[in-house]
Amino acid sequence: MTSQPVAAREHVRQEMVADPRVVAAIVSAVHEQVPVYAALDDSRLPEVRAIAAWGLERLLHLWVTDGALEPSDLRRFRGIAAARAADGRPVQAVLRAYRVAATVLTDEIAARAPRLAAADAFALTRMLLTALDTLSEEMTTAYAATDEDLAADRDRALRLLLDDLIAGRHASVGALSDRSARLGVQLPDPYCLLVAEPVGAERPDMALDAATGLLEALAVPGDEVVSSATVRGSRAVLLLPGAAAARAGAVLGARSWRGCAITGESLDRVAVAHRLAADALDTAPAHAHRPGRVLTDADAHVLALLGGHPAAAPDQVARLVLGPLTDPGQRHLMEALTAYIDAGSASAAARVLHLHAQSLRYRLRRIHALTSRDPRDPWQRLTLDIARTIRP
Repeated sequence: MTSQPVAAREHVRQEMVADPRVVAAIVSAVHEQVPVYAALDDSRLPEVRAIAAWGLERLLHLWVTDGALEPSDLRRFRGIAAARAADGRPVQAVLRAYRVAATVLTDEIAARAPRLAAADAFALTRMLLTALDTLSEEMTTAYAATDEDLAADRDRALRLLLDDLIAGRHASVGALSDRSARLGVQLPDPYCLLVAEPVGAERPDMALDAATGLLEALAVPGDEVVSSATVRGSRAVLLLPGAAAARAGAVLGARSWRGCAITGESLDRVAVAHRLAADALDTAPAHAHRPGRVLTDADAHVLALLGGHPAAAPDQVARLVLGPLTDPGQRHLMEALTAYIDAGSASAAARVLHLHAQSLRYRLRRIHALTSRDPRDPWQRLTLDIARTIRP
């Protein structure tokens, strides 16, 4: 190869590496043409951009030098494949993303064709075909090996799956189903995402054994639906069947822990559920926590509303808190709740409604039974007051 073609290729290489629009075009094409990547949330796109930028620079270098992928390149591709196996992104989709990226690379070089000769085009074609063939073999092998390792270590595989759900790294509900099927597990649906922590000022990072112990205490013997646990800093995060929420308060109370159990989000929104629960534990006042009771979706949404970053519309928050009280047939209970909150006591509310005090107290007990919120409890009264205020 003469120095002139090398100089032309090097000029094109420098121009493309320095132009951020090239990487943006690759990421955009992958995002648009590969369905799995189209479903990725914004937290995953920086990783895609970083890999695209690295791949662009390496492939252009190989084109300029007529080189071949080096052992360090292959190690990185194997690492990427292992990570994709762990987060459930199908290897076929990953390899298709590389083919789409190669097409964009070819188009970008073709746009600069006047500076290049036919030999440069042939060299580009040879390099891309060889590189794609090599990385396909390396990544397929690494993906399969990681898949087998994860399936063999079921507990670790489940923990990694929960970690990815919390981080929003699952690509789609379909990919999540495929990953669960490969592990031979059935995820709970409906589910309860429980975020819990010991009560106390000192909160060191939690040991995984503590989270696992909590999981065992909440598990139902013989239940075919899988549960899993992981840790986030000083907190345990558990994915449980939805029915486990009813037992969470008693189990945590026996351990002097507190927690927040989210049950109203779908499996593709576990990351949202975790953020709601974690934020609720961060912001809830001390009197919101009571022995034998955990914070719920309604508490979490009220706290998000008070914090100025609502995760749901006001009418939805009101329905979460008030539950059956929003039914027209329960209007008398809503009137009793409003009078009690406004008057400040059962006796005063009874006088406002021209009821016997015992009748008003009976209605308050019915409100407690229907909503699981005791209007006499300061925190629960506040949530009920907010809900009836923002209710349409």
